[in-house]
Amino acid sequence: MKFGAIALLIALAALPCAAQLTDVQNPKQQTRNDAAQTVPPWVVAGQQVIQELAAGQFDKVEAQYDPKMTTANPAGRLADAWGSIVKLEGAFQSIAGIRAGKVQNFNAVLFTCKFEKALVDAEIVYQQDGKIAGLHFGPHQQPLPAWTAPAYAQPSAFTEQPLNLVNGAFEMPGTLTAPNGTGPFPAAVLLQDAGPHDQDETIGPNKPMRDLAWGLASRGIAVYRYVKRTAKYGAKSNADPAKLTVDDEVMSDARAAVAMLAKQPKIDPSRIYIIGIGLGGYVAPRIAAGDPQIAGIVAMGANTRPLEKEMVTALQYVAKEDAEQAAAAAANKPSLAPKPTGEAAPKATPRPSAEDEKAIAIAEDSAKQIENPNLKPGDSVQVLDGTMAASYWLDLRDYNPVETAERLRIPLLILQGGRDFQVTPEDDFSGWQSAFAHRRNATLKLYPDLNHLFIFGTGPSFPEDYSKPGHVDEQAISDISSWITAGGKRPAPHGTAN
Repeated sequence: MKFGAIALLIALAALPCAAQLTDVQNPKQQTRNDAAQTVPPWVVAGQQVIQELAAGQFDKVEAQYDPKMTTANPAGRLADAWGSIVKLEGAFQSIAGIRAGKVQNFNAVLFTCKFEKALVDAEIVYQQDGKIAGLHFGPHQQPLPAWTAPAYAQPSAFTEQPLNLVNGAFEMPGTLTAPNGTGPFPAAVLLQDAGPHDQDETIGPNKPMRDLAWGLASRGIAVYRYVKRTAKYGAKSNADPAKLTVDDEVMSDARAAVAMLAKQPKIDPSRIYIIGIGLGGYVAPRIAAGDPQIAGIVAMGANTRPLEKEMVTALQYVAKEDAEQAAAAAANKPSLAPKPTGEAAPKATPRPSAEDEKAIAIAEDSAKQIENPNLKPGDSVQVLDGTMAASYWLDLRDYNPVETAERLRIPLLILQGGRDFQVTPEDDFSGWQSAFAHRRNATLKLYPDLNHLFIFGTGPSFPEDYSKPGHVDEQAISDISSWITAGGKRPAPHGTAN
């Protein structure tokens, strides 16, 4: 089922954040016995929004948008989106379920709406002041299973304690996971991928950063992870949102985390590493170049090409796979039409859907804006889910992770999933291989069956894979822990000294 939708403009993954929500009783169905239960005010407000949508009072809903939503969603777009749903699924009938909670620093509520033909999820995200920061409609999804510890984690082997990261005017919640014993232990700071992630990098039912923390701590390595600054402060991650940079988003806090970790009891300050997935691995060389405290880098699924190019190729891949799946489904659909005789006609190349083509066009236009030599501070760049400050992209314009890493003398561990469609072996890992295959301070490894989150799978990888429960692969955990324990040294070939 596909229908028009309003983008969730706060850069939350649409609907997977529902894994952090809990069931709430419909206020209109409360009895006297449970009327004392407190219903969050945003649930009541959201229920009113659904009723206004059903009544066609779209102007009342639009009046509740925050400025960013108002700018990105002109009058009439909401009516079109709701009308598309009604056209496909029939008239709205009732609210069949409610889930609510806090997602990052927002209040979120997800309504399961019953239409004549199907259930549809309507997710409304509120700012603290009650303004609507995001609105998204999608096919109904069953609540995702809760995260469970991977088999390789041994909770009895470590302890966890809250440890906030303070960097100037910013304070982010965090957790230190430390092995039992007196130490001193080697340690690692975890850096999330692009986006305003929580400390576990929660994506659907998966928490890859918690997997890493528990897996490594079970093997004698202390791990510190924290909420990303943009997850807590959003555009206000810089005092001037128009000047937001990747330094604000990742690098400054990473260095502050390393410095803080070095002062903790049981930690060996000479053996502190940074481990980054995706964007975290991409900027890890730049972080280390400005911080002599860092003993080594682990880059997992780290791109070598600019981010704007990664966005385009990832969308092109998804569009191609979508088109091929649709064509295969159509070919297998029973038909009463007579089959053609004679020589078979050549197969036509499946064409991406209009929705996918539009997304690709937006990404390609974004890349042109980002790479325009006339782009200057104070400008903004249109991306898929809204706009971003030009300062962010200008900060990355002359950055080359491979060249930066080549100037480092600390050990590097570069890991790649073979099923990663976002950062691919062909387009990205090959760049690392070309530069570091024969460097004594670098170890590179490809895992053919792992995706971008380093979770095992088979066949082509899709975004939907991230909604399936899994864990960072044990072999990757073992390789990282062995490498750190050995001091970040390349394994000696055939038992000889390196």
